[in-house]
Amino acid sequence: MHVAVILDGNRRFAKRLLKNPWEGHEYGAQKVKNLCEWCCELGVTELTLYAFSWQNRNRPKTEFNYLMKIFSSFVDEALEENSLIFERRIRINPIGRYAQVFPEDLVKRLDQLKELTQKFDRYTLNIALAYGGREEIVDAVKKVGRMIEAGTIRDEEISEELIASQLYLSSEPDIIIRTGGDHRTSNFLAWQSIYSEWFFIEKTWPEFEQEDLLEILEQFSQRERRFGK
Repeated sequence: MHVAVILDGNRRFAKRLLKNPWEGHEYGAQKVKNLCEWCCELGVTELTLYAFSWQNRNRPKTEFNYLMKIFSSFVDEALEENSLIFERRIRINPIGRYAQVFPEDLVKRLDQLKELTQKFDRYTLNIALAYGGREEIVDAVKKVGRMIEAGTIRDEEISEELIASQLYLSSEPDIIIRTGGDHRTSNFLAWQSIYSEWFFIEKTWPEFEQEDLLEILEQFSQRERRFGK
């Protein structure tokens, strides 16, 4: 099963606690670690997290820098041999335009983590960083354009399957969860989500608990999926 999550509500959670907005992201980062463990325990083999949108690059500099520190801490911890990532053999797959936005050292360590875990096949964690669904499609179309220019394919060979093969993410989520109370997709997995089952919950991301995930999985099991038929 593939579950995707829009991690929304960190700043609102912090505001309620009378803390700085970026401090809410620390609570959110800890919850990500919890979620990874829950998914492993519950048989969710693929997890995709919308951690940082393409538009988030325009956040205030103080908040942006703090987010980079949080991501750096996550990567450093994940790189340790006794981390959950290596213990559970979780393949890490960062997706998005993060190389255009993140500090060079962080990009190198993200790519190192991806390389070190690429042969793990028990679980997969896709982390959407500087990601946008429309941007993903644009980048895929550019790749196809370069293939045409190079003469490796002809115009008449362009198909859904070809474009899909050039996306950051090839798999499609069964479930997409959005925390924080908003009922919109926010440019997340625009191509891959057409047959996903959406669940919108009022709790902010730091408030999300294992019981919420269990309830969503139970509701999902009772839904009849027609895949457009």
